[in-house]
Amino acid sequence: MTPIPAPAAPAPQAGPAFDFRPLLAAYMTCTMAMMGFVSVIGPVARLLHLAAWQAGAVITVGGVLWMLLARTWGAASDRLGRRRVLLAGVGGFALSYWAMCAVAIASLYFFPAAGLVFAGLVLTRGAVGAFFAAIPSVSQALVADHLPAERRAAAMASLGAANAIGLVLGPAIVAALTPLGLSLPLALIALLPLLGLGLLWKALPDSPPAHGTATTALRLVEPRLRRPMTVAFVCMFCVSMAQITVGFFAIDQLGLAPEAAARTAGLALAMVGVALIVAQLAVRRLGWSTQRLIRAGALVSAAGFGAVPLASSGAMLEAAFFVAAAGMGWMFPAFAAMASNAVAAHEQGAAAGSVGAAQGLGIVLGPLAGTLLYEASPGVPYALAAVLLVLVAAWPAHTGA
Repeated sequence: MTPIPAPAAPAPQAGPAFDFRPLLAAYMTCTMAMMGFVSVIGPVARLLHLAAWQAGAVITVGGVLWMLLARTWGAASDRLGRRRVLLAGVGGFALSYWAMCAVAIASLYFFPAAGLVFAGLVLTRGAVGAFFAAIPSVSQALVADHLPAERRAAAMASLGAANAIGLVLGPAIVAALTPLGLSLPLALIALLPLLGLGLLWKALPDSPPAHGTATTALRLVEPRLRRPMTVAFVCMFCVSMAQITVGFFAIDQLGLAPEAAARTAGLALAMVGVALIVAQLAVRRLGWSTQRLIRAGALVSAAGFGAVPLASSGAMLEAAFFVAAAGMGWMFPAFAAMASNAVAAHEQGAAAGSVGAAQGLGIVLGPLAGTLLYEASPGVPYALAAVLLVLVAAWPAHTGA
């Protein structure tokens, strides 16, 4: 089947340079919060007597809402303007994230029935995912609004690098504070989204609806976006499988107590952030095509995930996560830029939302698949991730967008 040619997105009009720093800082603080919670969910679940599948379901429900609403947020930013929609998304994320951490902290003190804890975490995590869906969709559309196609991969890498700094700092804060218990880090990271909201409220300029036109509705399975959406799904599916199982892996395979496992998981996820920063800064210098970045990144990441089952110490686990994340650091900005370059100017928000929906689907299925496969053997989720990434690397370039 002959691929449908994509209309070229018009270059943004010349004007004052857009200052991306407030956007990058806000994205970083929200990521710090998200990853800080992910690094403690395994140990928290064990202390509250939740099963592994319940911890997976808590993470999954956020992905369900992200998947369902990413396109809606992106298209709304095309119609209503980026500032208004992004502030609504970050504000809702801050409030719902605070509620989620409050449920976890209260449960650690009062130890209610496991069913009540599970229900509270599911409800609040669902709200977190619903509002977080706005942040990557609108942020990527802002990049596309202000940069020509040939500069978008590098700009997406800058956005990804800020996100990766959050990946480092969030788990690092948790790892540093877990010797004092699990409640303190949860309380502190709950404040981070409020900081992000304040930065955007003060510094993000007002923006009219995109190009003054109504958004053209993109199909749910848009041929122009088939490749970037598939790559986005595989990336997030693999990442979410690794995130949800790393705490359990540290307990069961490395023989660590829950608090020590939380520290090891936090350090492994911090190494993910370091690798993403290094890899995405390299994207800005390499000047490779999006397809070349995806192919090379998938192979590197597959090697990292494939090494996880062989880990017998915290250092080996952290090194494997570093390699896996280095490959992802090339893939994330590549599929975002590929989607942006495939559509017209007035479709940028909707296209970013479509890719976000694919990522959300990965977050829906990844934790459930990861925890179910983990019950069969702790190394199986990581082996599956490696296989999927090899298949992505082998996907012929002429068959997609």
